[in-house]
Amino acid sequence: MNRHQNYDTIVIGGGPAGSTVATLVAQHGYRVLLLERETEPHFKIGESLIPATYWTFKRLGMLEKLRASHFPQKYSVQFYSRTGKASSPFYFFQTNPHESAVTWQVLRSEFDQMLLDNAKEKGVEVRRGVRVREVLFERDRAVGVVVQNVDRQAREPAPTVDAGNSSPLLKIVANLRETLSAPVIVDSTGQRSLIGRQLNLNTTEPNLKMASLFTHYKGGHRDEGIDEGATLILHTEEKDSWFWSIPLPYNRTSVGVVGQLDYLLQSRREANGKLNVQKIFTEELAKCAPLKHRLDGAKQLFPIQTTKDFSYRASRIAGNNWVLVGDAFGFLDPVYSTGLFLALKSGEMAADAIVEAFEKNDFSESQLGSFGPAFVKGMEAFRKLVYAFYTKEFSFAQFLSQYPEHQGGIIDILSGDVFRKDVTHIFPAMAEMCSLPPEVPLG
Repeated sequence: MNRHQNYDTIVIGGGPAGSTVATLVAQHGYRVLLLERETEPHFKIGESLIPATYWTFKRLGMLEKLRASHFPQKYSVQFYSRTGKASSPFYFFQTNPHESAVTWQVLRSEFDQMLLDNAKEKGVEVRRGVRVREVLFERDRAVGVVVQNVDRQAREPAPTVDAGNSSPLLKIVANLRETLSAPVIVDSTGQRSLIGRQLNLNTTEPNLKMASLFTHYKGGHRDEGIDEGATLILHTEEKDSWFWSIPLPYNRTSVGVVGQLDYLLQSRREANGKLNVQKIFTEELAKCAPLKHRLDGAKQLFPIQTTKDFSYRASRIAGNNWVLVGDAFGFLDPVYSTGLFLALKSGEMAADAIVEAFEKNDFSESQLGSFGPAFVKGMEAFRKLVYAFYTKEFSFAQFLSQYPEHQGGIIDILSGDVFRKDVTHIFPAMAEMCSLPPEVPLG
């Protein structure tokens, strides 16, 4: 395998975090290679943006493209209690009169491709169908990646190899694999977390071991006017689970249910040990009358998909010559639709640290991870609100009835203004009504 150091930065993974960091570094004139293992865009969950993504999109040059898209506009989020009672919508413009208060609900296959196309326009070399086998280290420094072309691997017939002579196979493997190097390696591999797993960095959140079941529907009821594009969060009758409802293009609605892993899956195994996820989904939907009513007459478009939404975080966000962004660093429960925002924001902040590293010729952990403390502080604000949501005795309606002065703070967090504003002032009062977790600093 030959090593070619022809790049300034190699980004592994073409999701929103990877596209963002690649684009912003390339805009400063550096040569950036982005490697994406999938040959074509495909379905992904995580379809709702929050308003604070506006500022990253502005830097990426994406705003006009999003305005011209067919993605539904999102003005608010609305919560339904276990009794089916709807809260007043949390309109983002209540605390933010700027145009950034309006965002979008996106079909991920199209949205991710838009970001990759934008990266190409800004000078990023994008290679699809390339699998990164490992990140190479020399002592504690990342120095490169071993890649394999997925397309060629699929087309290449496996040779017949005698038991005593494996050289033909070795030649094929050698021809398929290549080593690339760069001063900076960015891991944007999502929950695969290539470097995180390689260095054993990830720690799960013990109190947030969740699972989710989801699908898309065509048809169904939507509210009118600016409420048509709202994200709905709906509790089931006993608050053992909750549903999301996200309006998408093509008259589609993304619908998913989330609950503790033991409750939603493990305790529902049938006598033969198998799981009937369609049955589980239907049983939970029957416990959520407002959503069931909205889906009357709607058509389910594909079989129920399952994921285990274990919240986790890596103990480090960077090392010498490497950085983690997006889900490769951490994943937080999906209830507030923070996944895309944290992916975009971590990519933006990492890009600034990388550009500064080139200016200083300093690719140390302290430089590349300099954005880490600020990023984690914002992530912690979402995490505390997640814990409040999963406290059965807690309700936002009761909290705001007792502390109406904190409505703006709640909206700021739901909008994603955790990096531009100090939102921590709401938590002492909230801690009187539910148990909030201690902060987990970077290692």
